[in-house]
Amino acid sequence: MSEIELNDEQRAMLAGEQGLARQMGLRLVLDLASMAGATRLVPIGGAHLSGVSPLTGGLGLRLFLARLAADPGAGVSAPTTLNSAGCDEHQFEAMRITEPEFLDHHREIIDLYARLGVRTIQSCVPYEWDGVVAAQIGAPVAWAESNAICFANSYCGLRTNRESGLSALACALTGYAPDYGLLDEAARRPNLAVNVTTPLDDPTDFSILGDWIGKQRRPGWRMPYGPIPAIGGLPDELSHEQRKALSAAAANYGCPLLYTAEPPSDGDYQDRLTFGPAELARRYEELRPRGPVSLVVLGCPQASLGELAAIARLLRDRRVSANPAAPGDPPPLWVFTSAAAKAIAERNGLAGAIRDAGALLLENTCPEVVPYDQTWVHSVLTNSMKAEHYIKSGLNGIATAVMRLADCIAVATGELRLSEREPVATVTASATTRPGQAAVVPIAMPIVSAAEMDRAAFVSHGQGLLSQGDFTIEGEALVTDTPITFLGYVNRLTGVIEEEDHPANGQSLAGKIAIFPRGTGSSVAPYVLLELHYRGVGPIAIVNSEIDQQTVPACSLEGIPYAHSFDSDVTRGLRSGDRVRLTRRGAVVTLELVEVEPYG
Repeated sequence: MSEIELNDEQRAMLAGEQGLARQMGLRLVLDLASMAGATRLVPIGGAHLSGVSPLTGGLGLRLFLARLAADPGAGVSAPTTLNSAGCDEHQFEAMRITEPEFLDHHREIIDLYARLGVRTIQSCVPYEWDGVVAAQIGAPVAWAESNAICFANSYCGLRTNRESGLSALACALTGYAPDYGLLDEAARRPNLAVNVTTPLDDPTDFSILGDWIGKQRRPGWRMPYGPIPAIGGLPDELSHEQRKALSAAAANYGCPLLYTAEPPSDGDYQDRLTFGPAELARRYEELRPRGPVSLVVLGCPQASLGELAAIARLLRDRRVSANPAAPGDPPPLWVFTSAAAKAIAERNGLAGAIRDAGALLLENTCPEVVPYDQTWVHSVLTNSMKAEHYIKSGLNGIATAVMRLADCIAVATGELRLSEREPVATVTASATTRPGQAAVVPIAMPIVSAAEMDRAAFVSHGQGLLSQGDFTIEGEALVTDTPITFLGYVNRLTGVIEEEDHPANGQSLAGKIAIFPRGTGSSVAPYVLLELHYRGVGPIAIVNSEIDQQTVPACSLEGIPYAHSFDSDVTRGLRSGDRVRLTRRGAVVTLELVEVEPYG
């Protein structure tokens, strides 16, 4: 483990002299630094925090923030902004949210962040806010919110690791981040070459490309900071909206940075992919609505002024509704934007034009973090693969279709009529109290190791966290060589993985020693882990084969035994169902097979 010399300010934080919040924050920062082999902490220019909606952060978020706010000290040490929330509280009734106590929980979360000194902008597009990027250039930053991370690294001249909501909060409280990973130029080199051989124009085309890249993930890829694609074949200049759609969708599966110039032929790539006319057409066909749509949502991430202008232009001389539709009538249209963009749109007439057409214009929230009333929202249409990815997940479990912006508007106006067949979508079953939703959990066979080896003698040695002492823990293993997407794809009430194309789909993390490469997807993952832990349905220990800011924070803060960076591939040497022992003595953690699973 790396040794980091602390300055006087940091020693005071660690001793609790500046409050519990900063003390806990520095402990986590030091754990992250030790895990990554960083030898120093660097001051940050600012931070952006995810984990705001009660739907995404859940019980884990509220309990943890309350703990920090009880002794905040001086609060955050660097300029810090807050991600989009679960509702527009000034239009809460119009959103028809029926989740019990949702508005109270929303206000509680916003108030707790404010007590820590966070600027509660409630926006997932901090890069569109006047002065935020300009004030943070020149020093590393600690951003959570997956789309903002990818956009900031790719187009804003900022450098941030793919922070989780918890690790970004720790950096914000202390004013420091570990110096490793994407803060170093060497780690920012592309590791995946993508050749685009079809014309792309509409932002939704770019959204589909970004999501497609992420979905190609292979178990053999070794990308410790996530896929960093170099994408060739795109137009020389991309619009802000095209860049935003591409980076937001690519971030669905962990891309923290992308390049949109022609990939060098001699690059050190782990794979080469081709996205052509057939791939684009196939995805549009797979994603189109198969029947009536209950609701059309636009603005994920929150709509820019350019997107609002495009929506207003398409709505000119047309009428839509904001309310649930009667059978056979066009679905309502909801448009989501930031408070900053909405304020300008109010002055230049765009907001009035959208409202005058009948749409609901919302601020401070985003389509993916809203708990929809499923007594009437049975299917959603959007132009965003980010929205599609999360609305269909266990967060809401609603069938979600994707079309270009003009087609979405045409559906909302009734000019484009859909067939009467029910929508066909990949919907993850969930047991999270969504009305009318079946809690069906598929059964998956244990994962088979790819390596032929003497499994009975399996032993591997790795590292632990600086804050954790010696431990011995024995139990059943859950093993997968594919990253786990926690937000929306791990059931908060049962600990079951619910992601249809994942090899561990249907298996439960509850009471297991979870062995997987890293977490992926949303930066809110640590709050999911915290809630699993608080509810008693989480793993009893976690082993990662790669450095991971998504799983470490919860383990660090709640003492869940954790290990990483083993001297052999633990995801291939063990199988789900094996009984394993995880032992830490000093700086070394040993993982050994105790009993082979019955299918072995």
